[in-house]
Amino acid sequence: MPATRITPRRSIAAAAVLPLLALALTACGYGSEAEKGDNVAPAAKGEKIDGLDTVKVGYFPNLTHATALVGHQEGIIQKELGGTKLSAATFNAGPSEIEALNAGSIDIGFIGPSPAINGYAKSKGQSLRIISGSASGGVKLVVNPAKIKTLDDLKGKKIATPQLGNTQDVAFLNWISEKGWKVDAESGKGDVSVVRTENKVAPDAYKSGSIDGAWVPEPTASKLVSEGAKVLLDESTLWPEKKFVITNIIVSQKFLTEHPDVVEAVLRGSVKTNAWINANPDKAKASANAKLKELTGKALPPEVIDPAWPSIQFTDDPLATTLQAQADHAVKAGLLDKPDLAGIYDLKPLNKVLKAQGKPEVADASLGVK
Repeated sequence: MPATRITPRRSIAAAAVLPLLALALTACGYGSEAEKGDNVAPAAKGEKIDGLDTVKVGYFPNLTHATALVGHQEGIIQKELGGTKLSAATFNAGPSEIEALNAGSIDIGFIGPSPAINGYAKSKGQSLRIISGSASGGVKLVVNPAKIKTLDDLKGKKIATPQLGNTQDVAFLNWISEKGWKVDAESGKGDVSVVRTENKVAPDAYKSGSIDGAWVPEPTASKLVSEGAKVLLDESTLWPEKKFVITNIIVSQKFLTEHPDVVEAVLRGSVKTNAWINANPDKAKASANAKLKELTGKALPPEVIDPAWPSIQFTDDPLATTLQAQADHAVKAGLLDKPDLAGIYDLKPLNKVLKAQGKPEVADASLGVK
């Protein structure tokens, strides 16, 4: 997806169209060409929740959305929904999923932090709530070892990020700033050349020598490693307890109000799915890859999925403080006026589910509904 040119420090309404807040999560996977479609899934059985025939759930065919991939593939979420059918739609980019949520084409979505911020800010706090976490981590700086041996060697080199202003782009710009180096956020020119490159293109760009490395999510990082790159930095090492949000679960406020029991059922399914993933990592990896093959026609090869999988943590905690930090990094980079995120979270349904399952409750960093 071509990057949209922006003017720094726009209003919140204008900032809603920034690529930062329009995270193209296609970049996280390969062969992710499906826009949407009902996928084969276990049949709905039993009583319908709230009398609802179908709940429409959106996600991406990417490893960082493995809670959705595995929960759908294994029928864990459908089991919690009983006779209410889980109808899945897959998306290539955050903006299209937010549009679908706003239009009522989906009710619940798995999505990255930037488009969640975008959707909330654009609607002035009226469109969505974040109701759970899903995944943390899975982002690495990988480089050509013949050209770059230490972090200081990045100066003067060409490093790719997926898109102007997307989550990884902002993280890299923030890292550059903390090194004391200067880069114009919009053009990418400066002490380091930040080259905005779609993740599916990055391997060819690396092989051709047009980039010297990339700050990218999995499985793109491991794909580059399979082409000879080396991991120089795992972004998780920059965060407290090595955790930062990469995927959340969102819901339209209208659907949450009208069908709270369905939302709770989906959350039970996501919590049970994450527990199963963490207890059965090899089976879960195979399950996620099977779903990817079904959705995209192409499974990830072992040399890509095997190193990529362990770098992603599957968690119910939305890691709310890191969402705020990512927004702050965008403001610091001059890509965004500070958004008001108060009320973006409603974790009451999740905490009810966690308590019932004997798990600790999670916090909203004072950004929850009152």
